[in-house]
Amino acid sequence: MRKLTLTIIGLYIGLLAAFSQTSKTVDSSKYKNRALTFEEANFVSSYYHQDGNNSAVTGGIGSEKLTDISNSIELKFYNWDRKKRKNSYDFELGVDHYTSASSDMIDSKANSSASHADTRIYPSANWTVENEQKGTSFGAGGAISHEFDYMSWGGNINFSKKTKNRNGEFSAKLFTYLDNLKLIYPVEFRPGGVALRHEDYATAGRNTFGSSFSYSQIVNTRLQLAFLVDLIYQQGYLGLPFHRVYFTDNSEKVENLPGKRFKLPVGFRANYFLGDNIILRGYYRYYQDDWGLKAHTFNLETSIKFTPFVSLTPFYRFYTQTAVDYFAAYQAHKTTDTYFTSNYDLSGFTSHFYGTGIRLTPPKGVFGIEHLNMLELRYGHYEKNNGMNSNIISMNLKFK
Repeated sequence: MRKLTLTIIGLYIGLLAAFSQTSKTVDSSKYKNRALTFEEANFVSSYYHQDGNNSAVTGGIGSEKLTDISNSIELKFYNWDRKKRKNSYDFELGVDHYTSASSDMIDSKANSSASHADTRIYPSANWTVENEQKGTSFGAGGAISHEFDYMSWGGNINFSKKTKNRNGEFSAKLFTYLDNLKLIYPVEFRPGGVALRHEDYATAGRNTFGSSFSYSQIVNTRLQLAFLVDLIYQQGYLGLPFHRVYFTDNSEKVENLPGKRFKLPVGFRANYFLGDNIILRGYYRYYQDDWGLKAHTFNLETSIKFTPFVSLTPFYRFYTQTAVDYFAAYQAHKTTDTYFTSNYDLSGFTSHFYGTGIRLTPPKGVFGIEHLNMLELRYGHYEKNNGMNSNIISMNLKFK
């Protein structure tokens, strides 16, 4: 992954050099340049580690240790068409590599199985056309995500319309994910108890269809508000084939969940500018679905500017949820249950996520590098009341 990170940074520098000449000579306030123009690039890299003792792979008990290294590169371009509309193009490539102690127990007979690690690759592309005179924008995008046992195709279209005074904006988005997963069962459920070849695994589909609606309003120079609601419907194989469930009579099966799920999140966001140097960002979301899960999320983040070019961003998130109707702990399910899972992500729990970040935006570039416009470092600690905890460190570089 270190070689991969250096390669991605090298790609950034090469692309920056190729487009920096163009971006310097363009001034959109004087004329509308119809040539494709480089706008900015973002590189994000993070390290994540978690631990706990409620692995769904071993029926709700056992190690949840997992390490993930993630890198993504985002490139943004724009141009103006014949009707003087701004066209924005966003391309992103992400690569995650993880190692998981719980996934290694899919094959509990092996000292170390192929399941202990995997790499996920997920490119995406989005296009938006904005009519500044009418205050409208329209866009569409697509995404792919691939790892050994999972393939996902995603697509979206979106529309937004500003109010006459430009202080309010309504946005709508329709999206879908069409997934295909390999049915990799625990070793004791496989014919002969052995691993199959890559092409021999049976597959199942999982489809997600959703819509997002929001309205944002600038109340005054200090306060901005936004209201958000999503409608999400899923169908297909909604569990995971390697999640074990143990029953009261000590028998064992693979997790079984309904083939349909409807989700309804509703949210509210507020940003308040407390003077020139402090910004308060608040967020609340209520969630419920037809599996019986209900959840509340409270999030608060503060941006404190020590200078025009250095700011600190402490944050805190509180989350609580009820269990789905089909959850029970290790050896707590009855053999008469139709649906069953011991996945603690679907249990009732309370969590806290807190940390801070520091952002540098010096006028002459970070470390004197002219086009390195911003450097942000963030650290967060996450913990559940069932003992699971994690830490994440991330870095964001912006080139303009």
